[in-house]
Amino acid sequence: MNLVKRNFVFDFDSTLTRVEALDVLAEITLVGNPKKEEIIQEITKITNLGIDGEISFPQSLERRIQLLNAKKSDLPLLIGELKKHVSSSIERNKEFFENFSDDIYVISAGFKEFIDPIVAEYNIPSERVFANTFQFDENENIIGFDKENSLSKHKGKIECLQKLNLEGEVQVIGDGYSDAVTKEAGVADKFFAYTENVSRDKTIANADYVTPSLDEFLFVNKLPRNISYPKNRMKILLLENVHPDAFAKLSNDGFTVETVSRSLSEDELIEKLKDVHVLGIRSKTQVTKRVIEAAEKLMVVSAFCIGTKQIDLEACKENGIVVFNAPYSNTRSVVELAIGEIIMLMRSVFKRSTELHNGQWNKTAQGSREVRGKKLGIVGYGNIGKQLSVLAEALGMDVYYYDVEDKLALGNATRINSLKELLSISDVVTLHIDDNAANKNFIGEEELSYMKDGAHLVNLSRGFVVDIEALVKALKSGKLAGAAVDVYPEEPRKNGDFYTQLKGLDNVILTPHVGGSTEEAQKDIADFVPSKIMAYINSGNTVDAVNFPNIRLPRQKNAHRFLHIHRNTSGIMAKINKVLAKYELNITGQYLSTDSKVGYVITDVDKEYNEEVIEKLRKVEGTLRFRVLY
Repeated sequence: MNLVKRNFVFDFDSTLTRVEALDVLAEITLVGNPKKEEIIQEITKITNLGIDGEISFPQSLERRIQLLNAKKSDLPLLIGELKKHVSSSIERNKEFFENFSDDIYVISAGFKEFIDPIVAEYNIPSERVFANTFQFDENENIIGFDKENSLSKHKGKIECLQKLNLEGEVQVIGDGYSDAVTKEAGVADKFFAYTENVSRDKTIANADYVTPSLDEFLFVNKLPRNISYPKNRMKILLLENVHPDAFAKLSNDGFTVETVSRSLSEDELIEKLKDVHVLGIRSKTQVTKRVIEAAEKLMVVSAFCIGTKQIDLEACKENGIVVFNAPYSNTRSVVELAIGEIIMLMRSVFKRSTELHNGQWNKTAQGSREVRGKKLGIVGYGNIGKQLSVLAEALGMDVYYYDVEDKLALGNATRINSLKELLSISDVVTLHIDDNAANKNFIGEEELSYMKDGAHLVNLSRGFVVDIEALVKALKSGKLAGAAVDVYPEEPRKNGDFYTQLKGLDNVILTPHVGGSTEEAQKDIADFVPSKIMAYINSGNTVDAVNFPNIRLPRQKNAHRFLHIHRNTSGIMAKINKVLAKYELNITGQYLSTDSKVGYVITDVDKEYNEEVIEKLRKVEGTLRFRVLY
C-alpha cells in the first residue's frame, strides 16, 4: 500500500476539457462578425504561442482578451459549452474526482469564472481552484485580468505551487509547457503529459509519463478507474495497406495503432508481434502456427478481406486467439466485376481492345453476343452468388446455380442438383466457392469437358479451384471462347513481376486479385472489421468470429466481467463455478458457448470481490486465456 500522501494537480484547458476555453468564448462573442474566422485563427495562434512558451503568458492573455470583445453575460453560454466538452476519460472516471477530492487541485492560467462551475460537478471546491480572474468595466465588458495574480505571469504555476507548499508527493497533469516546467523547477515530483486532446512536442519531452487518457494516469498510480486496462496499452498492428479509416476508427477508440504498408515474412512477423494484442492483415501475410505460438500477447487476428486461408485457424483457436474477417463488405464490388467481365467476354471487348491497341481496326459482330437470354451458371450460391443472381436476372439472363448446400433461390433462379448438369447448360459459368482445401482443382479437365462449346468461364473465387493447365488447353483448343481470371494458384506477396500460363491469350481477361478492391469495399471493410475487434476487446463479444464460439453479450451494468477461454474438456465449468462459489461472488449473469475444441464462458459479477479469485481462475486447468473487463 502506498502510504505517501499524493497531491494531484490538474490543468484545465485541453486537459479537463477537450478545448481551450477562450477559443470557445471567441466562437460565442464573434457571431456575425465578418472577420470571425480570421480573428479566431489569430486567437488560436496566440494561445499556442503562450502554451509553448514562445511568448510570455501575460502577453498571450492580454492579446487574446483584446480580440475577444466579450461581456460578463457571455460567460453562462461559455460554461454551458464547456460542460459539453469535458474530456471523455475525465467524464468516465468521475468517481475518482469524487473519492479523492481532498487530494485534487486545479491550477490553470484560465479563469475561475468559468472553471469553478465546471469542476464543482466533480466535487472540487473553489478553494482548491487556482486561476486568473477577469476585470470588467462599468458596462460589464471584459477588459482585462488581475495582473497581481501569479497565474497571470510567466512561470505562474511554479509560483503558485511554491506558495501552496503541498505536503507529500506532487503530481502535475497537463498538456502545456507551463505544466511541464513545474518538474524542472522542483515544485512537482512527477509530470504527466496529458495527450488525450492535444499532443505538444515540448510538453512530451519533459514528461515522466505520457498519458493519452486519465485511464493511463490512474493505472500508473494504481488508483481505482472505470476501465480495467488502458486502451493505449493495447497495441494493434495493421499490415498490407489496410484502409486508413481502420486506423482512424481504432485510434479514436483509444488503442495504439501501427501500420505497415506491406506484408511481413514469418520471421519479421514473429519479431513484430512480441508486444502486439491485435493483428490486422489482408490476403498476403501468412499467420502460421509458428507465428501464433510465438505471439504471447496476441488476442485477435483480423482479416480485412473475405478469405482466411492465410491464417492457421486451428492454431489460433488452440491458443485462445479469436479470428474475424469481412465476409460481406466487398460482395457488391466482386459482383459488379463479374457482371462487367461477363459482358466483356460475351461481346469480345477485350479482344477488340487489344487489336485496336496494336493498330488493327476490326469492326465485326463475329463472336459478339448480348447477355440477354443467355444462361448464367453460378457455382457457389453464397452472398456473392446470390447478389450476382439478382443483378444478372435484371440484365435478362436466365440464372442457374449449383451449391453443395441446400440454398433458397432468389428471384427466378433455378437450382441445379449436379455440377455436371450446370456446366453443360451454361453459356457463362462463374465460380464463387470458398477456400476449403478440398476444392483444389474443383474445375479440371473433366469438368471443362462438360461445358458447352464456346462457353465462357469467370473465376473470382480462389486461384487453386481451377486447374490452369487444363484451362489453357480448353482456351487454345477453342473449347472455351474466353475466360476472366482474377485469382491464381500462386500470387506474389508484393507488386512486381508475375507470370501465368494464361498470359498472352487474347480471349482471356486477367486482373491481379482486385475483385473486392474498390474504394467503397475497402472503406466498408475498414468499418466492419474494427467494429468486431472493438466489440471483442471492449466487451468480449465474439459474434461473427470465424474460429470461435459466437456469443453476443449484453452491456455490462455496474459489474466486472470475467472472460475465460479454455479447452473444451469435461469438468472445467464445474471447476470455474467452484472457484466463484468459494469466494462467494455475486454473479449477475453467466454466458457459455463451446465447440469441439474450446469453451468460452463469461461471468458478470458485482464490483466488490476478493481479487484473489482472479489468480485462482487463471490457474484452472485447461485455461487458455483469462481477462477481466470493466
